[in-house]
Amino acid sequence: MSHRLRKRVVGRSCQGRSIPAFICKGSSRRTVMVFGGFHGDEPKSAFVATRLIELLSKSPAAGGDSWIIVPIVNPDGYERRKRRNARGVDINRNFPTHNWAPGSPRRRMYGGPWPASEPETRTVIRLIERWRPDRIVTVHSIGRDRFCNNYDGPARALAAKMSRHNGYPVTATIGYPTPGSFGTWAGAERRIPVITLELRSTDSPKRCWADNREALLCLAK
Repeated sequence: MSHRLRKRVVGRSCQGRSIPAFICKGSSRRTVMVFGGFHGDEPKSAFVATRLIELLSKSPAAGGDSWIIVPIVNPDGYERRKRRNARGVDINRNFPTHNWAPGSPRRRMYGGPWPASEPETRTVIRLIERWRPDRIVTVHSIGRDRFCNNYDGPARALAAKMSRHNGYPVTATIGYPTPGSFGTWAGAERRIPVITLELRSTDSPKRCWADNREALLCLAK
């Protein structure tokens, strides 16, 4: 691994598992942040984020921007291949947004007992507040041919740029309500360009990476 790519534990999960970030300092003042594994049952997102880390370890200064990559935000869910964390909370519905709503604890998209109740959520918030990234991509996967470059905040042009590389549609909505989502918190409310990259769930992990390698690298070009 390149000496310019550093691994740092930035938080702990409900069950005490580490949440590492991989930090690659570039020559510019701009920072790109990438998150995978918000949902433990979407392992392709972690695979793609990890492959990006491996690529940067060989060519760390891609585009000159700094990179911060968290391959698995929800390690407890990832360990069990469950969408929610160990307390049954959907991390991507737990952010302190104007539209946060708990929902039912029995539902897959349960937003938690209160906004930012989960240590995984607070870890992501701390990273954003500390590093103040210029653009963010969260990697997910989705079925029923709804794969897309979904944008929040001032990120439509960025989504279109990514689409030229991965061929995914550019969308302003995922097609259903997402109260308490990261995209709303960071993109719509804090005006950081945010892309929710929804991989095609029926594709293999290697195909997802092949289709999105250049789309992710273009973030820093």
